[in-house]
Amino acid sequence: MFIRKNILYLFIFLPLFTLDIEAYAKDMQEEVIYFGVIPRYNPVIMYRSYQPMMDYLSANTDYRFELKLSRNYQQAVELLCEGKTRFASLGDVTFIEAHQEFNAVPILKPLNRNGEPFYHSIIIVPVDSPIKEVKDLAGKSFAFGDPSSTSGTLIPRTYLCEQGIHFPEMESVTHLESHDAVAKAVLKGNVDAGAVKDVVARRYQQHGLRFLVQSGPIPAVPIVTRRDTPAGLVNAVKAALLKIDPSDPHTQQMLQQWDGMRNFRMVLYPPNLIIMR
Repeated sequence: MFIRKNILYLFIFLPLFTLDIEAYAKDMQEEVIYFGVIPRYNPVIMYRSYQPMMDYLSANTDYRFELKLSRNYQQAVELLCEGKTRFASLGDVTFIEAHQEFNAVPILKPLNRNGEPFYHSIIIVPVDSPIKEVKDLAGKSFAFGDPSSTSGTLIPRTYLCEQGIHFPEMESVTHLESHDAVAKAVLKGNVDAGAVKDVVARRYQQHGLRFLVQSGPIPAVPIVTRRDTPAGLVNAVKAALLKIDPSDPHTQQMLQQWDGMRNFRMVLYPPNLIIMR
């Protein structure tokens, strides 16, 4: 009787045990690929915006992708340079730095909600601010993003200088860690104005922001990888992201999780095109 019970238990539980072993073996076979991102937004929004992409890549390739956030823009470059990340979404400045320092390779570039490979920098003020024109910024306080941010610092700083707004004559000029931090500083009245990426400006507009001026189109920055990344892995990432079809109803539902990017789409980065800006 005792032997029969043990045999019965064996037939019942052995298949379950075997399934667990097989699942565990599959997990062990999946190589973990770390994907770095510059801290464009605060950590919560960064995770919400990019983790769905990691889940998508894990489901549509033979690899397991994990998001690796960085403290600042420079650390994102360092992580890629040191091989602690294999892919990264960088800004214009950090992309050029990564390319110059260790020949990072651009592979894909995102399109905006209008299907164009561009984005913009926007100077924002509180909706009830007395600042009506750019010239009114003279003598006021201003917040930029990370010093290496194209839309948060490089473009607006150059524009203000061209408009005759001299920083030594301003009340204060500061750099904050993310576009979200700049938007919140403007909303709270901690600074009179600030510069942020267009998607962030639109996100906070309903909370009381007014757009003072928008830059011209800035070329979309690419997803980059290390030059020593295996071709099979690079091709798998390209294939997975390029097959996204925003017009497909199932895909539309999935993209809602990607920070509401209904029209998200990527295209191949033109080979051998490195533009120094």
